[in-house]
Amino acid sequence: MTEATERFFESLPARAPAILRGPVSGTIQIDLSDGNRTEHWRVRMGPGSVEVSRMRGPADGIWYSSQDLFDQLVTGRAQAISAVLRNESSFSGNVVLFLAFRRFFPEPPGTRDPREVAREQVGRLR
Repeated sequence: MTEATERFFESLPARAPAILRGPVSGTIQIDLSDGNRTEHWRVRMGPGSVEVSRMRGPADGIWYSSQDLFDQLVTGRAQAISAVLRNESSFSGNVVLFLAFRRFFPEPPGTRDPREVAREQVGRLR
């Protein structure tokens, strides 16, 4: 397990109130493979809260990814939905949980909110 992934999962409970504002509720299991070894993370999400464990158990959705790809996701060098669409990782179960969980990943370096860019352009025109 890489340090970036460890720090990412450790940060989830503190970040949950700002990210999970809507009525999302359920458990997602994240299986990260590295060669012949697979590590499991279980994330229980509720409105404004997250519980993280390394235990396997019943889950509403399961996400399979390589450890390398997940490291790219937690550092903003890859996007979760793009990875699933390119079949670099897979998800089965309640897709709403996947969509909610992906909001924990950082934006790619240098990315800016388009609304912010538009406001700057309008300011320059005045």
